[in-house]
Amino acid sequence: MLPEIGQFSLILSLFFALSLALVPLIGYWARNRLLLEMAQPLTLIMSTLVLVSFVILSVAFITDDFSVLYVSQNSNSQLPIWYKFSAVWGGHEGSLLLWVFILSGWCSAVALKVRTLPENVGPVVLAVLGIVSTGFLSFLIFTSSPFVRLLPDIPMDGGDLNPLLQDFGLIVHPPVLYMGYVGFSVAFAFAVTALITGNLNASWARWARPWTACSWAFLTLGITLGSWWAYYELGWGGWWFWDPVENASFMPWLAGTALLHSLAVTEKRGVFKSWTVLLAIFTFSLSLLGAFLVRSGVLTSVHSFAADPTRGIFILVLLIVLVGGSLLLYAIRAAQVKSSVSFGLTGREAWLLLNNILLTVLTLTVLLGTLYPLIFDALDLGKISVGAPYFNSVFTPVALLLIVFMGIGPLSKWHNTPLSVIVGPCLLSMVLSGLLATVLVLWCGFGLLAWVSFTVVFWVVCLSFFDWFSKVSAGSKGIIPRARQLPRNYYGMLLAHLGIVVTLVGIVLVSINSHEAMLRLSPGDSASIAGYEFHFDRLEQIKGPNYVADRAQFTVFKAGDPDPVAVLRPEKRMFTTRQQVMTEAALDAGFTRDLYLSLGEKLDGAAWGVRIYVKSFVRWIWLGGIMMMLGGLLAALDKRYQRRAEE
Repeated sequence: MLPEIGQFSLILSLFFALSLALVPLIGYWARNRLLLEMAQPLTLIMSTLVLVSFVILSVAFITDDFSVLYVSQNSNSQLPIWYKFSAVWGGHEGSLLLWVFILSGWCSAVALKVRTLPENVGPVVLAVLGIVSTGFLSFLIFTSSPFVRLLPDIPMDGGDLNPLLQDFGLIVHPPVLYMGYVGFSVAFAFAVTALITGNLNASWARWARPWTACSWAFLTLGITLGSWWAYYELGWGGWWFWDPVENASFMPWLAGTALLHSLAVTEKRGVFKSWTVLLAIFTFSLSLLGAFLVRSGVLTSVHSFAADPTRGIFILVLLIVLVGGSLLLYAIRAAQVKSSVSFGLTGREAWLLLNNILLTVLTLTVLLGTLYPLIFDALDLGKISVGAPYFNSVFTPVALLLIVFMGIGPLSKWHNTPLSVIVGPCLLSMVLSGLLATVLVLWCGFGLLAWVSFTVVFWVVCLSFFDWFSKVSAGSKGIIPRARQLPRNYYGMLLAHLGIVVTLVGIVLVSINSHEAMLRLSPGDSASIAGYEFHFDRLEQIKGPNYVADRAQFTVFKAGDPDPVAVLRPEKRMFTTRQQVMTEAALDAGFTRDLYLSLGEKLDGAAWGVRIYVKSFVRWIWLGGIMMMLGGLLAALDKRYQRRAEE
């Protein structure tokens, strides 16, 4: 009975989503205030119905209701309860329900804030979100319902969750990532509303900016969690593979970063209006493209869902309708989008424009590398592979150049900036960063690429300090009172910029100063790598809740030190239901290095293939991601957005 209620709730939610898409728009064009005011209750009812469906599917998993096809395919009675819950989004249907659930959550958040917007703006924003919700609810109900029954042939047990997904990372990574993906629909809704209403001044950018910053922060955290999960779960010791589905999340992040900066210029100076509207459409389009790539079956990836091609066609049509419709509306309103405000070549607007151009180039670079093999294959021109060599050689130089200009932008002033304001700090930073990078590279024995990277890192740090110090030392109030007066938005920007350079340090050092070895070892053997001694103590068989495993024990010593540094216990697990073997790596995490060990294949006798890594500063990659996320949230929580919205 419960699954039928869940399905009925979804159908009802589609009805209310369609009503939300139509009623406020009719009210806007008819100037009917009553119809406009219906936007909020329609949104909350739709969201409540989606919540009911999500809770019912979760209950079906937790109670082992194998009469539901989706549950029987993705769960098992022996599965730990926390994995039963995360299995809700472990397959295509459930992950799409999670997407719709999060979308309804964003809609509700906007609905609760609708009173702070003008009465002809908030309801239209909700109507645009209603159109998006209608599309995804239709996709879910007509092609991907998670409530299909298996009556009367109910299996005794389920097929189990993919062992790769039986990890804490699955519990947190997809929901956080979807919060970012779906959150950009709010920025898209504000942009389309601005086009519909003709309100293309700075106001719409001010309203959209905190929502965009919040979405960007979630997407940043989602990508960071995905990188961390791949690192420790896949047993390869890598943190990024330029996997097409990784790229699908990275592209909206790059476009969203450009959108954040463009919104700042539109809000402050009323320029880049055309650019900002297009970026809002482009960013959400890339989120939809990511959904299409994952669910269409055109990609083979550890992240992708094997899906019926008709599902891909459905979401491709949705992509064309939403993006095509918004671009058509943009073309109609093109004359009103043009900016008339001028700015100098040294003004902050110019630096942010350059920043956005480079971010767009990076986005298109990743887009080309991701889609080119698919287009080549679709035209029957053969199969080609675009991998890390392309992305590293094309992406890296532009990214380093972007980070260089990232340090200069905050120093400049709006409209025009005297060269003396920029040249002095830049020259001093150039000398300091070059000297510090030279000393570090010579001391550690690194090469030219490391010198360039560390020069860029010190450059940004120095310029960020100079900018902060110039702001807090101005006036007679004193440094601490002035520092407290600086807005959260400024500190959010500073924290995000510093997070980027921390991530860059981690990427450079883990790339040039890590050590790895593939060895043949038996219990009692030892290996020496990068000043560490790895002793293979013993091998034992253990039994988990739904798997059996060979577990090795390694004791690690620092060379010359009799006390052990760590005890590592990697496993080779056999999941009994699926008869699938998985590697469970063991690692000892540290601030400056990770000791990482995984079991390969069993060789003859008692010998095993063993993979050992000593990773330098790999944690800094994710530390930088967390700093960026916190910077985005800090910017989104700036008090002035709430105050201005109410005014």
